[in-house]
Amino acid sequence: MSTLLWALVGLPLITGLLLLTGGRAVDRFAPAVALGVGFADLGLAITATFQHPSASAPLLDQLPVQLAVDGLSGLMAVTVTSITLLVLAFSAAEFGADEARARFFGLMLIFVAGMLVTVTAVTLPVLLMSWEIMGAASWALIGFWWREPVRVDAANTAFLTTRTADLGLYLAAGAALASGQAGTLRLDELGRVGEPWLSVVTAGVVTAAFGKSAQLPFSFWLSRAMQGPSPVSALLHSATMVVAGAYLLLRTGPLLDASGWGSHAVAWTGAVTAVALGLVAVAQTDLKQLLAASTCAQIGFMVLAAGSGAITGGTLQLVAHAAAKSLLFLVAGAWLAALGTKALPALRGAARRYGTAGVSFTVAALTLAGLPPLSLWAAKDVLLSGALGSSPWLYVTGLAAAVLSAVYGAKALWFVWRPEPPAEQQRYDTEQYGTRRVPRSAGPPLVLLALGCLALTPLAFQPLRGHVDLVLDSPSQPQPHGWELALSGALAFSAAGAAWAWGDRTLALHRPVKHWCRDWLALERVAQRLMVRPVFRLARTAAAFDDRILDRGIDGAAHAALRFARWTDRTVERAVDGAVAATAAATRALGRLARRPQTGQLHQYLAQAVAGLTVLAVVFAIVR
Repeated sequence: MSTLLWALVGLPLITGLLLLTGGRAVDRFAPAVALGVGFADLGLAITATFQHPSASAPLLDQLPVQLAVDGLSGLMAVTVTSITLLVLAFSAAEFGADEARARFFGLMLIFVAGMLVTVTAVTLPVLLMSWEIMGAASWALIGFWWREPVRVDAANTAFLTTRTADLGLYLAAGAALASGQAGTLRLDELGRVGEPWLSVVTAGVVTAAFGKSAQLPFSFWLSRAMQGPSPVSALLHSATMVVAGAYLLLRTGPLLDASGWGSHAVAWTGAVTAVALGLVAVAQTDLKQLLAASTCAQIGFMVLAAGSGAITGGTLQLVAHAAAKSLLFLVAGAWLAALGTKALPALRGAARRYGTAGVSFTVAALTLAGLPPLSLWAAKDVLLSGALGSSPWLYVTGLAAAVLSAVYGAKALWFVWRPEPPAEQQRYDTEQYGTRRVPRSAGPPLVLLALGCLALTPLAFQPLRGHVDLVLDSPSQPQPHGWELALSGALAFSAAGAAWAWGDRTLALHRPVKHWCRDWLALERVAQRLMVRPVFRLARTAAAFDDRILDRGIDGAAHAALRFARWTDRTVERAVDGAVAATAAATRALGRLARRPQTGQLHQYLAQAVAGLTVLAVVFAIVR
């Protein structure tokens, strides 16, 4: 069974590396190869979901590589691989022969491999490694068109923001090791760490999860990530990277409960993010920015579910949102390629002009809006029922966020279903030259995702929801009452109807408030002031200290050494040379004196010997 799990994560990883190293020479074959791998990986994920395999390999002393599939990770693996397959199918039609297709599909497969390791990781070190692979691959995918500086800058912003939050995982791992009570750093054993390390571990895990899932205050990086290709947004920002943090919180529920404060902090952060970023989504006039803000808000519901213990509701929200949001991003990308714009006012009539894309977009937008009886409506009620059990105020906040979901879902639909403007009023090609067509081969993935949105609806209702509880091993989950379903459904229809009736009229709000919401609550500017600018100031101070103190000190020491060397050359060297010369002269003088007795006459040598012996005899006599 371990072979099945190694194949699940190894197949996309090895194929992605081969495509990357093959380069432009294999561009022609890259889409077909990637689709084949995606299809095979989906089959492996479905098999693993039923068989629950595990695998282990040695890594470090008492820290092996451990992977396993259980109910939650199995559902995640199937969700990831199915969305991946459909996104790759759409990308095969979207990316022409002039694009670096081998690089694109190779990076997508490597990213998927990192995500699959993330969802099957048993220990914190393995999670850290896969977390890093995801971060690096996402940076390369967001900045795929690297010749355009704005896209590279966006990739850098997303990467550095998430990397800053990722330090929390290193902090958590260090604290768990320092406590000596975490065993092999298994995720399900982190809650056994004693205080004060328990709070440190909890804070580290929560921070990393918030950063990866674009929750407050890290949400702004997702806005910048919209510079990447639309298929990248459809995969990374629907079912994989941005939900990895929410998945981690759902997985580490015992840790949040054991800390005493983690559950409440996580639940309220998710609720506030759902409301705040819902307002941001309503204020947007760019379709991809609206979808990005709504992603933050919808993941806020998952985070709320993790904090309130509604594991089933959070999982249903995750799966349903993955299908709907990936479809919305793909259609937005198709319209961008066809019409050259993603501005909502310029997309009037887009759904009428491109029927398949328009109907698919409608299904996904209605799902996102949470209108009955679609899946996100019931999923939200399941998780809000858990929130109601924790705090009525938490429930009210979540319900307000659900109302905002209906507003921005209806807003997007209103624009794309308006009558197409006359030719002289069309405002296409604002960002690129459109092709005025959506490829036929892009239609099947869109239709399949739309059908998936509809097919997921029964999962959120009994009796299938009870089976989901059993799969997730959470049989005691809160169940929504009839009045909760009726209330949320009525509010969703009312809000969507009001948004449709309001159309594109301007709200009577102060301009600074509108600009603040449209600018994503100025989160990036706040981060620049609180983090980036102080770091740069510190760097400039360190550089000035290096230039003015360290460099001058080193230069001064060098000059002093040179002056000492010159003094040594003038004074000490002369004395040494004089001593050496005097020694040599004395040696020569002694040599001359020693040569004088060497005459070669035997009687003189005899006389010298007698004289020497006489002297020795006298000395001996005196000494005695």
